[in-house]
Amino acid sequence: MKIFTGKVVSNKMAKTATVAVERMVVHPIYQKRSRVIRKYHVHDELGAEVGDTVKFVTCRPISKLKKWTITEIVDKKGKAKK
Repeated sequence: MKIFTGKVVSNKMAKTATVAVERMVVHPIYQKRSRVIRKYHVHDELGAEVGDTVKFVTCRPISKLKKWTITEIVDKKGKAKK
């Protein structure tokens, strides 16, 4: 099961959040590091807001683009959850 951590960039759709996952990639020859950002449509039952950091995992296909579901909200708008 794949588990990703990303930041919510949009939640305008019903029960769906757009989450951006950022990772660093090193070029195999030149060793230059570049930032790669990929956006996922994630099923959101927890009510994540824009700016929250969330963890999400794979699930059954819910729609054409939604194959992920949020398991927990790690940070609320950049603040640590207590």
